[in-house]
Amino acid sequence: MSFKMQTNVSSRENNHNPPHSTMMTIREKEEYISNFNFPFCDESTKYEKVAKIGQGTFGEVFKARDKSNPKKFVAMKKVLMENEKEGFPITALREIRILQLLKHENVVNLIEICRTKASQANRYRSTFYLVFDFCEHDLAGLLSNVNVKFSLGEIKKVMQQLLNGLYYIHSNKILHRDMKAANVLITKNGVLKLADFGLARAFSSSKNGQPNRFTNRVVTLWYRPPELLLGERNYGPPVDLWGAGCIMAEMWTRSPIMQGNSEHQQLTLISQLCGSINPQVWPGVENLELYKKMDLPPSQKRKVRERLKPYLKDPYAIDLLDKLLVLDPNKRADSDTALNHDFFWTDPMPCELGNMLANHTQSMFEFLAPPRRGTQMRHHSLPRPTTSTVQDSGYQDRVF
Repeated sequence: MSFKMQTNVSSRENNHNPPHSTMMTIREKEEYISNFNFPFCDESTKYEKVAKIGQGTFGEVFKARDKSNPKKFVAMKKVLMENEKEGFPITALREIRILQLLKHENVVNLIEICRTKASQANRYRSTFYLVFDFCEHDLAGLLSNVNVKFSLGEIKKVMQQLLNGLYYIHSNKILHRDMKAANVLITKNGVLKLADFGLARAFSSSKNGQPNRFTNRVVTLWYRPPELLLGERNYGPPVDLWGAGCIMAEMWTRSPIMQGNSEHQQLTLISQLCGSINPQVWPGVENLELYKKMDLPPSQKRKVRERLKPYLKDPYAIDLLDKLLVLDPNKRADSDTALNHDFFWTDPMPCELGNMLANHTQSMFEFLAPPRRGTQMRHHSLPRPTTSTVQDSGYQDRVF
């Protein structure tokens, strides 16, 4: 670095450093923090919160109006800071970095990060928000509404856009790791956006022959693929395609197809639908950490086609679903193969969702849907959902 450049850098740093930083009293520090001007991070007061539209382990999401343009709405996702001793949460930094990298029609658009002003009222700790383009619905909310009816062409359009989004993020070496209907947003014009990259991460092929050691504690249980449930840590895009298969089935069943209440039960439900997990259908599965520790159902026949045929009457739909819900991740269809499947290239062709959604002026989100008891695929068919009490508080049932 040249001397001139060094002086510029140090003078810039000195401008940002408080005077006598080592000798500051608590009062001086508080005053410095409350007067500090963040040049690239606006105050959140530029937006006016209208309604809460999401809540989860990730925090809260609000619909808000841009005060400078009252017709423009945004979604504000609060960054959880409670557990931070100092600094900014690394998980939020990762999410922001990934969202800044990804710019695609079928991925949610991050507009900016904004903050509340640090003051005595918030103990001189700002709250930060990720600000996104507003989408009117999420897929879980739409499927929970008995009056929302998707035609086959519209289902094809949803899945085509979902797979397009996955193809784009995987091409950019990003794994989503939380594919589920609630994380699929849809605008009032029918444009689908993959959302909630809070668990996403960059991936690469194994370095120097050393396998990756990613965490397998990702993906909501009902959408979690068998390799993660069995302890795999060297995984890739197939984990997202399993979730895409679960979402695809849900477009017809209107309810998640495998609703386990533990990892073991989830593996049991997967075995009952997709057949027994063994080295014959999945070479190498015996090397996964939990394979020998789990008591898996033996002699289960694969029944994806026969159990879902009453719902997915289209033969091409059944065939694509069968290729997405493959136990062995190495044999599971990828997004490129799926997009080239005959399902998308036969009549009825994928058709726009805008006209159908124009009949529904109320926003539909899973968070706002009435809680109902989930149903499970048992025996040979899905029973109709019941309205008894909620068994799994984390999920709303979706009624036919």
